[in-house]
Amino acid sequence: MTLWSIITNMRISDILDESVVRVNLKGKSKDEVINEMIAIVNHSNKILDIEKVREAIFEREKIMSTGVGNGFAIPHGKTDAVLDIVAAFAITEEPIDYESLDEQPVRLIFLLVGKDSMVGPHIKLLSRISRLMNKEEFRSKLLGATTPKQVIEIFKTEEAQYFEN
Repeated sequence: MTLWSIITNMRISDILDESVVRVNLKGKSKDEVINEMIAIVNHSNKILDIEKVREAIFEREKIMSTGVGNGFAIPHGKTDAVLDIVAAFAITEEPIDYESLDEQPVRLIFLLVGKDSMVGPHIKLLSRISRLMNKEEFRSKLLGATTPKQVIEIFKTEEAQYFEN
């Protein structure tokens, strides 16, 4: 199997595990929830410099809000401060004003940090995440999840329908 086939077949559920999923994120503002998401991934051995990760995400956010609509945000960035793709997913306790493109509050947040030299896989994962999150039924299932394990299972089930090997 080539590196490219591994990358193109990468599933979201391959980069998420229960340690980076939260179901009642406490933050009350956009900056608070982004910082909480960064704190979630801080334990990863894939991160070389957490402050550079934070800077990359907030710099990207300055360009345009990553609150893409339908109650979903995907804060992301690329940096040389990671060894590989790093991700986290959270459901906020309360709806957050995220300055979303549709001006609606956000509860579902997917953080994605890619390596500067891995633009292709980063874009591919952003696309897959967006495609899944465009489904109202999928978002509803996630909002009903009460444990990180349930969140992972919802992703796995949904991905099985879209990305058959």
